Amino acid sequence: MNVKPDFSKNANAAQTAPAFLSVWDMHSYYGESYIVQGISFNVHEGEILALLGRNGAGKTSTLRSIARTGSPEVRSGEIWLDHQPLHKMTSHEAAAVGLGLVPEDRRIIPGLTVEENLQLAQIAPPIGWSLERIYDLFPRLGERRKQEGITLSGGEQQMLSIARALARDIKVLLLDEPYEGLAPVIVDEIEKTLIHIKEQGMTTIIVEQNAVRALELADRAVILDTGGIVFDGTASEVLENEELRSEYLAI
Repeated sequence: MNVKPDFSKNANAAQTAPAFLSVWDMHSYYGESYIVQGISFNVHEGEILALLGRNGAGKTSTLRSIARTGSPEVRSGEIWLDHQPLHKMTSHEAAAVGLGLVPEDRRIIPGLTVEENLQLAQIAPPIGWSLERIYDLFPRLGERRKQEGITLSGGEQQMLSIARALARDIKVLLLDEPYEGLAPVIVDEIEKTLIHIKEQGMTTIIVEQNAVRALELADRAVILDTGGIVFDGTASEVLENEELRSEYLAI
């Protein structure tokens, strides 16, 4: 009988280290479909965690569960952010205590300019980065501040979606497929932005199908397979482990 190697038990597992964001034994469902199957992991303050896996592994569902979107429904488990129980909160309450989700579809609001999209994000406290600071980080958005948001290019819309999260006073940035559909040169630009955000002390979880680019950016990685964790360790370990990459990431 061929037994798969167990890559999941090591010094970075959720049971062994203090964390800024902790997910403990989380179980999530779409109706009766059991999607996130009892996962636990930690994210430490100021680090970038890559949440990886093949299509259908449960990456986006895990991110949406943490963000308390209600879909999927978290039926048991705990999610803690800086001692705050996210598992007891709605998505709006989770956002108010510092969770910033940048969804895959970006959700730029039609009929509003770039600047109005950002101002709307700041309509209620807690307010994060100023518009001036955002435009320093994203000069393209500053140049197009009076342009309707949905008329921007894909890369510029991704920048606006990230900027809108930063306009709130967030503690953890959740990025769902930030590189999807973007040209390599734009991916480079987004990556530089994420490095700068990390240098400001921002804690980030990135879900990304482009696993190599995500691993090159991240400090640590969690790999999912059919709703469970099969690896929790450093990003460099994944890059160096051909068997692991081939088995769970097909790279």
